[in-house]
Amino acid sequence: MTEQQLRDEMVRIGASLFERGYATGSAGNLSLVLPDGNILATPTGSCLGTLNGATLSVVTPDGEWVSGDKPSKEIIFHRAVYQNKPECRAIVHLHSHYLTALSCLEGLNSQNCIRPFTPYVVMRVGDVPVVPYYRPGDKRIAEDLAQLAPHYNAFLLANHGPVVTGSSLQEATNSTEELEETARLIFTLGERAIRYLTPAEVDELR
Repeated sequence: MTEQQLRDEMVRIGASLFERGYATGSAGNLSLVLPDGNILATPTGSCLGTLNGATLSVVTPDGEWVSGDKPSKEIIFHRAVYQNKPECRAIVHLHSHYLTALSCLEGLNSQNCIRPFTPYVVMRVGDVPVVPYYRPGDKRIAEDLAQLAPHYNAFLLANHGPVVTGSSLQEATNSTEELEETARLIFTLGERAIRYLTPAEVDELR
């Protein structure tokens, strides 16, 4: 895609996420890698439902603000993922309802917070590790994601929300929606006995 097409895609996907309730207010941010290697991102304080393609932020891989409105302070962890996961070309970070609720629970498995009970998260995302709670914008989020990025496609920030990678913004969005639906199922099932996938079944899906 050209840069203009990528800008249009970010506006379209942002609006879709907002209109369908995956994002509220000015929460969450999107980014992708442009053809020249710079990063296109949603500006600080922007609403995903009303993005303007002409004013989206552009920063270098080193974090220099090149053009557009001021980038979100959370661009620091987007950059950390890109620098340590070369195949990643886009990132979706939302405060979506069910994944954020899941991120607030105690006792989550820090190596994989979603024990497989449907095949789709295994096939499309894989394990989802938990990053400990840090204040939004804290550089330790970036440091932890830098360590995890080579090995995982998605992460859950404790008491905060998901960070999901993809080879395109559409792929990252699709994976985010799959994770959100799985988290919704977790709360729907509640205390009922769940038939989890066996290790052999998980291996077959992978």
